[in-house]
Amino acid sequence: MDFYRVGDKVISLQKIVDEVKKILDLRQKGFSQIEVAEKLKIDRSFISKLEGLGEVRKGKNIAAIGFPVKNKDEVEQVLKSYGINYYLLMTEEERNSFINSLSAAQLLNIMGEYINNFKMFDIVIAMGSDFRLNWFKAFLDCEVITIPLGKSPLKYDVEVDIEELKKILDSIVK
Repeated sequence: MDFYRVGDKVISLQKIVDEVKKILDLRQKGFSQIEVAEKLKIDRSFISKLEGLGEVRKGKNIAAIGFPVKNKDEVEQVLKSYGINYYLLMTEEERNSFINSLSAAQLLNIMGEYINNFKMFDIVIAMGSDFRLNWFKAFLDCEVITIPLGKSPLKYDVEVDIEELKKILDSIVK
């Protein structure tokens, strides 16, 4: 571990790195600077300066959501390669398992959290049935780019067209 003596203080570089990772993880998950500052009991302006210090590029803040996705791992890999780190992808089995593991109240609360998180993005790429795509557009206050997977209700996994996804990402990630 790296330690630095500054006056009468001993400072741990690892402790600083760990705290910065916490800040960036929360910001990446969609928490606002104010929410992170309150949660970690630090100044919001510190978060702003930290982000400015580490900023590599500016651009649209993009997220993705999709179900039931047959080629989930491949879609996830493509999203990550374009720097999209906030996404929710599920197969039909995962979606059913998720829904059936929660009470109605729990499901409502979690869906509310997801909606709030996705609302923080400039663009959301939505992959799903025609009914779900309309639902995403109605609930999100941002640009929603849709990749239709079929007519509702979809009861089976559908493969996302990777080339179409890449084409969309090429046009919005600058």
